[in-house]
Amino acid sequence: MLAHWWRSWRAARETRAVQRRAIPDALWQRTLSHYPFFARLSGDELAELRRLSSLFLDSKEFHGAHGFVVSDEVAVAIAAQACLPVLRLGLGGYRGFVGIVVHPDQAVARREVMDEDGLVHHYDEVLSGEAMEGGPVMLSWRDVRDAGALSEWGYNVVIHEFAHVLDMGDGVADGVPPLPTAAARDHWLAVLMPEYDRFCERVVCGYDTVLDPYGAEGPDEFFAVASEAFFVTPREMKEEQPALYRLLSSYYLQDPAKVG
Repeated sequence: MLAHWWRSWRAARETRAVQRRAIPDALWQRTLSHYPFFARLSGDELAELRRLSSLFLDSKEFHGAHGFVVSDEVAVAIAAQACLPVLRLGLGGYRGFVGIVVHPDQAVARREVMDEDGLVHHYDEVLSGEAMEGGPVMLSWRDVRDAGALSEWGYNVVIHEFAHVLDMGDGVADGVPPLPTAAARDHWLAVLMPEYDRFCERVVCGYDTVLDPYGAEGPDEFFAVASEAFFVTPREMKEEQPALYRLLSSYYLQDPAKVG
């Protein structure tokens, strides 16, 4: 009886949240048309994406950097793309943070690294996005906006950064999101690491790859760029790295390369 009450209360709360943050039809259709990878979704999937997007908007706080104004268009574009990876998983993986900071363009972050001799070196890093454990998530609006035109290259900064959020769900950014069992984790590593090693070899040799070469920076970045390609260039990814595609399909519970 208690479980039934909890489910009813939660459903009623979500209904109120969706009503509070209802996305107008015209804005939703503009968003879908701007990003061609949404065309792969069925009518039922698009309805669920819209529902999750409203729940996402109701639970997150958007902030514009350097005077940037986060309009409804900006917020909905980010929400829809962020919710695509969790279409079948739900928003639980995003509960660990609230803030989303949107820059008008790429941001420059000051970094420092210590070498083997203990000397600290400072450098500037240009960022299109960044996800930190506990938040916030930082995004460049220019890159978010241009993701539709750049989708044929397998590039999507929102999916990339929110894949990092999922990855860090267990407190570690290592390319392995939280999995239900130790056996599932072992299987993940048994597939991911050989795929990562082969990918790094191709990048070092200068071969063209469907995945962004940036994925060779480490298993965490490999998972993030693989997630980008999985959702925006799925058929090309499946052809080049079928084992990795199957691994992500089993995790995200989606098969975007499926025809029809």
